[in-house]
Amino acid sequence: MATVDPYAALKFKEFRYFLLVRLALVFGWSMQFIIIEWEVYSMTKDAFSLGLIGLMEIVPALSMALFAGHIVDQKEKRGLLMKCIIAFSCISFLLFLLTIPSIQQSLSKNQVLWGIYGLVFAGGIVRSFIGPSIFSLISLIVPKKVYPNAATWSSSTWQIGAVGGPAVGGLAIHVFGVHWSLCIVFGFALIALMALTRIPKQPVLNKKIGEPVMESLRKGLAFVFQTKAILGALTLDMIAVLFGGAIALLPVFAQDILEVGSQGFGFLRAAPAVGAFLTLIATAYIPIARNAGKKLLIAVFLFGLCIIAFGLSDIFWISLLALFLSGIADGVSVVIRQTILQLKAPDDMKGRVSSVNSMFVGSSNELGAFESGVAARLLGPVAAVVFGGCMTLLTVGVTAISSPTFRRLDLTKDMEEHGNS
Repeated sequence: MATVDPYAALKFKEFRYFLLVRLALVFGWSMQFIIIEWEVYSMTKDAFSLGLIGLMEIVPALSMALFAGHIVDQKEKRGLLMKCIIAFSCISFLLFLLTIPSIQQSLSKNQVLWGIYGLVFAGGIVRSFIGPSIFSLISLIVPKKVYPNAATWSSSTWQIGAVGGPAVGGLAIHVFGVHWSLCIVFGFALIALMALTRIPKQPVLNKKIGEPVMESLRKGLAFVFQTKAILGALTLDMIAVLFGGAIALLPVFAQDILEVGSQGFGFLRAAPAVGAFLTLIATAYIPIARNAGKKLLIAVFLFGLCIIAFGLSDIFWISLLALFLSGIADGVSVVIRQTILQLKAPDDMKGRVSSVNSMFVGSSNELGAFESGVAARLLGPVAAVVFGGCMTLLTVGVTAISSPTFRRLDLTKDMEEHGNS
């Protein structure tokens, strides 16, 4: 059996620049999101307003996802991603302007809030293109034999950004305030843009340029629903994230339940990503392809237990530990799902497959935020989080019983075939 090289993908220069692009982009995006959450909740003191932030992102995410995947498969990926980063930079700059104290004083609270919601909506449109662009670009800058390793490093880089963004965001709010914190976000967008210029233009592999949009979308959906490994992983993750979305209520827990302020909020927001990052680093050395289905079910079950523990805790370090452990479980899920997508999706369909993935998983984050906001208003924040964790456990149980094929999913053969190609 061949020795696993944990640094195989890093030997390719373009992939290293790609990781810098993703790191800066995710760092800035996640930092911006928690700054927005903090500002909106500080203005309204209403958990439902946090749910509206999720709703403003899910509407474009769902409505644009399939079309975005079609466009990505038809266009040159590097150029399209560059346009997306420029758009993100513009949104960050407009948020920076909207939080200038003199401008806020000249506007009503509702005008400021809906201005923020509108920019979040625009960001959702941009993000619907960023996801499939990044996913498709990986397969163009590394050979197939290192896809699994590249997926691990790409996910790890995402987690570093997800760790650093919230932590630095919370600290920046405490030190500089919301307004100047958004200036830092703009800086990360510029770093991503500069790194992307170091990656050359890539060929368009889709042989059916000009294919009718509806036919292209139909083929993408049909492929996902006919590939049981992809469908099972996406469905399980979607429902788990939908009901286990405690992250959206962290401003409520930080300010009103745990009373730890903006610094504590940053640590709470970063804790799941720290756990996930450590898991992703470990899987670079210890692949988890064997019995992947069982491992995914166990990971999501443990994720649900951690969410319940967080909801019941009113002690900061216990809450922090519960979120950290939930990140470890989520890290396993991320690696398995990303590996399935890279191994099973053909190159000329990766944009559409990634868009379906965004609809299932990415959109469930925002829909989960909306669900959490509504549930928190109806049940209270603690009951809302505990309910979500229980629904996650129920989802795992139903999946394990109803889908024996998914339980037996094993990716070892797929990885060996790609390793020999």
